[in-house]
Amino acid sequence: MVQTKESAVEERPKWDNKAQYLLTCIGFAVGLGNVWRFPYLCQIYGGGAFLIPYLIALVFQGLPLLYLELAIGQRLRLGSVGVWNSISPLLGGVGIASSIVSLLVSLFYNTILAWVLWYFFHSFQDPLPWSSCPLNENRTGYNVECEKSTAVNYFWYRETLNITPDIEISGSLQWWMVICLVSAWCIVYICVIKGIDSIGKAVYVTSTFPYLVLTIFLIRALTLPGATTGLVHLFTPRVGSCRVVSSPRRTSISNSGLLRALIVSAMTSIT
Repeated sequence: MVQTKESAVEERPKWDNKAQYLLTCIGFAVGLGNVWRFPYLCQIYGGGAFLIPYLIALVFQGLPLLYLELAIGQRLRLGSVGVWNSISPLLGGVGIASSIVSLLVSLFYNTILAWVLWYFFHSFQDPLPWSSCPLNENRTGYNVECEKSTAVNYFWYRETLNITPDIEISGSLQWWMVICLVSAWCIVYICVIKGIDSIGKAVYVTSTFPYLVLTIFLIRALTLPGATTGLVHLFTPRVGSCRVVSSPRRTSISNSGLLRALIVSAMTSIT
Protein backbone atom coordinates (compact mmCIF):
# COMPACT_ATOMS: atom_id res chain seq x y z
CA MET A 1 0.00 0.00 0.00
CA VAL A 2 1.34 3.42 -0.95
CA GLN A 3 1.48 5.75 2.00
CA THR A 4 -0.13 9.09 1.27
CA LYS A 5 1.45 12.40 2.14
CA GLU A 6 -1.35 13.17 4.60
CA SER A 7 -0.84 9.95 6.55
CA ALA A 8 2.91 10.52 6.67
CA VAL A 9 2.32 13.99 8.09
CA GLU A 10 -0.10 12.66 10.71
CA GLU A 11 2.50 10.14 11.90
CA ARG A 12 5.11 12.79 12.64
CA PRO A 13 5.86 13.00 16.36
CA LYS A 14 4.52 15.97 18.25
CA TRP A 15 5.86 18.16 21.03
CA ASP A 16 4.21 17.49 24.38
CA ASN A 17 3.41 21.19 24.66
CA LYS A 18 4.24 24.45 22.96
CA ALA A 19 6.65 25.38 25.75
CA GLN A 20 8.99 22.62 24.58
CA TYR A 21 8.88 23.96 21.03
CA LEU A 22 9.48 27.53 22.21
CA LEU A 23 12.42 26.50 24.39
CA THR A 24 13.87 24.51 21.49
CA CYS A 25 13.76 27.54 19.19
CA ILE A 26 15.33 29.67 21.93
CA GLY A 27 18.06 27.07 22.28
CA PHE A 28 18.72 27.27 18.53
CA ALA A 29 19.12 31.04 18.71
CA VAL A 30 21.08 31.43 21.96
CA GLY A 31 24.58 30.01 21.83
CA LEU A 32 28.22 30.79 22.25
CA GLY A 33 28.09 33.33 19.46
CA ASN A 34 25.80 35.50 21.56
CA VAL A 35 28.25 35.38 24.46
CA TRP A 36 31.59 36.08 22.80
CA ARG A 37 31.08 36.92 19.10
CA PHE A 38 28.53 39.71 19.41
CA PRO A 39 30.48 41.76 22.01
CA TYR A 40 33.64 41.19 19.98
CA LEU A 41 32.01 42.54 16.82
CA CYS A 42 30.68 45.53 18.74
CA GLN A 43 34.19 46.27 19.93
CA ILE A 44 35.91 46.19 16.54
CA TYR A 45 33.11 47.58 14.36
CA GLY A 46 32.16 50.82 16.02
CA GLY A 47 30.75 50.02 19.46
CA GLY A 48 27.22 51.40 19.69
CA ALA A 49 27.37 52.32 16.00
CA PHE A 50 27.40 48.58 15.19
CA LEU A 51 23.96 48.21 16.79
CA ILE A 52 22.34 50.43 14.15
CA PRO A 53 23.13 48.26 11.08
CA TYR A 54 22.63 45.16 13.22
CA LEU A 55 19.08 46.16 14.22
CA ILE A 56 18.29 47.13 10.62
CA ALA A 57 19.54 43.75 9.39
CA LEU A 58 17.61 41.98 12.15
CA VAL A 59 14.32 43.71 11.27
CA PHE A 60 14.55 43.54 7.47
CA GLN A 61 16.47 40.27 7.07
CA GLY A 62 16.54 38.18 10.24
CA LEU A 63 12.88 38.39 11.24
CA PRO A 64 11.47 37.83 7.71
CA LEU A 65 13.65 34.74 7.28
CA LEU A 66 12.61 33.53 10.73
CA TYR A 67 8.91 33.86 9.92
CA LEU A 68 9.53 32.21 6.53
CA GLU A 69 11.05 29.13 8.16
CA LEU A 70 8.30 29.04 10.80
CA ALA A 71 5.58 29.28 8.16
CA ILE A 72 6.85 26.70 5.69
CA GLY A 73 7.70 24.27 8.48
CA GLN A 74 4.22 24.43 10.02
CA ARG A 75 2.39 24.53 6.70
CA LEU A 76 4.18 21.74 4.83
CA ARG A 77 5.19 19.61 7.85
CA LEU A 78 8.13 18.02 6.09
CA GLY A 79 11.83 17.80 6.84
CA SER A 80 14.25 20.44 5.64
CA VAL A 81 14.95 18.75 2.30
CA GLY A 82 11.31 17.79 1.77
CA VAL A 83 10.08 21.32 2.47
CA TRP A 84 12.18 22.91 -0.24
CA ASN A 85 11.54 20.07 -2.69
CA SER A 86 7.82 20.57 -2.11
CA ILE A 87 8.12 24.27 -2.92
CA SER A 88 10.20 23.56 -6.04
CA PRO A 89 12.48 20.69 -7.04
CA LEU A 90 15.02 23.33 -8.03
CA LEU A 91 15.25 24.40 -4.37
CA GLY A 92 16.07 20.94 -3.04
CA GLY A 93 19.70 21.92 -2.73
CA VAL A 94 18.75 24.59 -0.17
CA GLY A 95 17.53 21.90 2.22
CA ILE A 96 20.62 19.77 1.65
CA ALA A 97 22.92 22.77 2.15
CA SER A 98 21.16 23.82 5.36
CA SER A 99 21.47 20.27 6.72
CA ILE A 100 25.20 20.26 5.93
CA VAL A 101 25.57 23.63 7.67
CA SER A 102 23.80 22.22 10.72
CA LEU A 103 26.20 19.25 10.74
CA LEU A 104 29.28 21.47 10.48
CA VAL A 105 28.04 23.78 13.23
CA SER A 106 27.40 20.76 15.45
CA LEU A 107 30.95 19.51 14.88
CA PHE A 108 32.32 22.96 15.68
CA TYR A 109 30.30 23.46 18.86
CA ASN A 110 30.93 19.95 20.14
CA THR A 111 34.66 20.59 19.97
CA ILE A 112 34.13 23.63 22.17
CA LEU A 113 31.95 21.53 24.47
CA ALA A 114 34.84 19.09 24.82
CA TRP A 115 37.07 21.97 25.93
CA VAL A 116 34.39 23.03 28.39
CA LEU A 117 34.29 19.54 29.89
CA TRP A 118 38.09 19.54 30.18
CA TYR A 119 38.04 22.80 32.11
CA PHE A 120 35.04 21.64 34.14
CA PHE A 121 36.89 18.55 35.35
CA HIS A 122 39.96 20.61 36.25
CA SER A 123 37.93 23.25 38.06
CA PHE A 124 37.54 20.93 41.06
CA GLN A 125 41.24 21.35 41.89
CA ASP A 126 42.52 23.80 44.47
CA PRO A 127 44.35 25.84 43.43
CA LEU A 128 43.14 25.99 39.86
CA PRO A 129 45.83 24.73 37.45
CA TRP A 130 45.59 27.91 35.35
CA SER A 131 45.88 30.25 38.33
CA SER A 132 49.70 30.09 38.53
CA CYS A 133 52.63 28.91 36.44
CA PRO A 134 53.96 25.37 37.01
CA LEU A 135 57.44 24.75 38.38
CA ASN A 136 60.30 23.88 36.04
CA GLU A 137 61.80 20.39 35.84
CA ASN A 138 64.32 20.83 38.67
CA ARG A 139 61.70 22.70 40.73
CA THR A 140 63.90 25.72 41.33
CA GLY A 141 61.55 28.22 39.74
CA TYR A 142 58.59 28.66 37.45
CA ASN A 143 58.41 27.45 33.87
CA VAL A 144 60.19 29.99 31.66
CA GLU A 145 57.65 29.84 28.83
CA CYS A 146 54.79 30.40 31.26
CA GLU A 147 56.55 33.34 32.89
CA LYS A 148 56.95 35.02 29.49
CA SER A 149 53.21 34.68 28.87
CA THR A 150 50.47 34.00 31.43
CA ALA A 151 49.36 30.96 33.40
CA VAL A 152 46.03 30.98 31.55
CA ASN A 153 47.67 30.95 28.12
CA TYR A 154 50.17 28.30 29.16
CA PHE A 155 47.44 25.96 30.42
CA TRP A 156 45.44 26.49 27.24
CA TYR A 157 48.21 25.96 24.71
CA ARG A 158 50.38 23.42 26.55
CA GLU A 159 48.10 21.49 28.89
CA THR A 160 44.83 21.57 26.97
CA LEU A 161 45.79 21.67 23.28
CA ASN A 162 49.44 20.62 23.67
CA ILE A 163 50.20 22.39 20.42
CA THR A 164 53.29 21.61 18.40
CA PRO A 165 56.01 24.25 17.90
CA ASP A 166 55.39 24.33 14.15
CA ILE A 167 52.25 24.09 12.03
CA GLU A 168 53.94 21.51 9.77
CA ILE A 169 54.27 19.09 12.71
CA SER A 170 51.02 17.23 13.33
CA GLY A 171 51.87 15.91 16.77
CA SER A 172 50.21 12.96 18.46
CA LEU A 173 46.65 12.23 19.51
CA GLN A 174 45.68 13.94 22.76
CA TRP A 175 43.84 11.15 24.56
CA TRP A 176 42.39 13.45 27.23
CA MET A 177 40.70 15.58 24.59
CA VAL A 178 39.47 12.45 22.82
CA ILE A 179 37.79 11.35 26.05
CA CYS A 180 36.20 14.78 26.49
CA LEU A 181 35.02 14.82 22.87
CA VAL A 182 33.50 11.34 23.15
CA SER A 183 31.80 12.41 26.38
CA ALA A 184 30.37 15.46 24.63
CA TRP A 185 28.93 13.35 21.83
CA CYS A 186 27.51 10.90 24.38
CA ILE A 187 25.66 13.78 26.04
CA VAL A 188 24.25 14.81 22.65
CA TYR A 189 23.25 11.21 21.92
CA ILE A 190 21.40 10.91 25.23
CA CYS A 191 19.51 14.13 24.51
CA VAL A 192 18.34 13.01 21.04
CA ILE A 193 18.08 9.25 21.57
CA LYS A 194 14.26 9.26 21.51
CA GLY A 195 13.79 12.13 19.12
CA ILE A 196 11.32 14.79 20.15
CA ASP A 197 10.40 12.93 23.34
CA SER A 198 13.90 13.20 24.78
CA ILE A 199 14.71 16.57 23.18
CA GLY A 200 11.57 18.07 24.66
CA LYS A 201 12.68 17.05 28.15
CA ALA A 202 16.28 18.14 27.65
CA VAL A 203 15.44 21.67 26.53
CA TYR A 204 13.99 22.47 29.94
CA VAL A 205 17.61 22.44 31.13
CA THR A 206 19.67 23.23 28.04
CA SER A 207 17.61 26.28 27.04
CA THR A 208 17.19 27.81 30.50
CA PHE A 209 20.56 27.07 32.09
CA PRO A 210 22.50 29.37 29.69
CA TYR A 211 20.35 32.31 30.81
CA LEU A 212 21.13 31.51 34.43
CA VAL A 213 24.84 31.39 33.65
CA LEU A 214 24.66 34.62 31.63
CA THR A 215 22.90 36.33 34.53
CA ILE A 216 25.65 35.19 36.90
CA PHE A 217 28.31 36.41 34.45
CA LEU A 218 26.53 39.76 34.12
CA ILE A 219 26.31 40.29 37.88
CA ARG A 220 29.93 39.28 38.32
CA ALA A 221 31.12 41.51 35.47
CA LEU A 222 29.22 44.53 36.76
CA THR A 223 30.87 44.18 40.16
CA LEU A 224 34.43 44.10 38.78
CA PRO A 225 36.62 47.21 38.87
CA GLY A 226 36.35 49.23 35.66
CA ALA A 227 32.97 47.75 34.67
CA THR A 228 31.53 51.19 33.93
CA THR A 229 34.52 52.10 31.79
CA GLY A 230 34.17 48.87 29.83
CA LEU A 231 30.45 49.42 29.17
CA VAL A 232 31.07 52.98 28.04
CA HIS A 233 33.82 51.80 25.68
CA LEU A 234 31.63 48.99 24.34
CA PHE A 235 28.56 51.06 23.53
CA THR A 236 30.08 54.44 22.67
CA PRO A 237 29.37 54.95 18.94
CA ARG A 238 32.50 55.15 16.80
CA VAL A 239 31.11 55.81 13.35
CA GLY A 240 34.52 55.78 11.69
CA SER A 241 35.05 52.14 12.77
CA CYS A 242 31.70 50.89 11.46
CA ARG A 243 33.12 49.96 8.06
CA VAL A 244 31.89 46.41 7.44
CA VAL A 245 28.38 46.00 6.06
CA SER A 246 28.21 42.20 5.80
CA SER A 247 29.06 41.51 9.45
CA PRO A 248 25.75 42.82 10.91
CA ARG A 249 23.82 40.78 8.34
CA ARG A 250 25.72 37.59 9.15
CA THR A 251 25.33 38.22 12.87
CA SER A 252 21.56 38.75 12.61
CA ILE A 253 21.24 35.38 10.86
CA SER A 254 23.52 33.40 13.18
CA ASN A 255 21.99 34.93 16.32
CA SER A 256 18.52 33.85 15.15
CA GLY A 257 19.46 30.23 14.44
CA LEU A 258 18.47 30.58 10.79
CA LEU A 259 19.52 28.64 7.67
CA ARG A 260 20.42 25.50 9.61
CA ALA A 261 17.29 23.39 9.01
CA LEU A 262 16.55 23.52 12.72
CA ILE A 263 13.53 25.81 12.99
CA VAL A 264 11.88 24.24 9.95
CA SER A 265 12.24 20.75 11.42
CA ALA A 266 11.06 21.86 14.86
CA MET A 267 8.00 23.58 13.41
CA THR A 268 6.86 20.45 11.58
CA SER A 269 6.09 18.76 14.89
CA ILE A 270 4.04 21.50 16.54
CA THR A 271 0.35 20.85 16.93
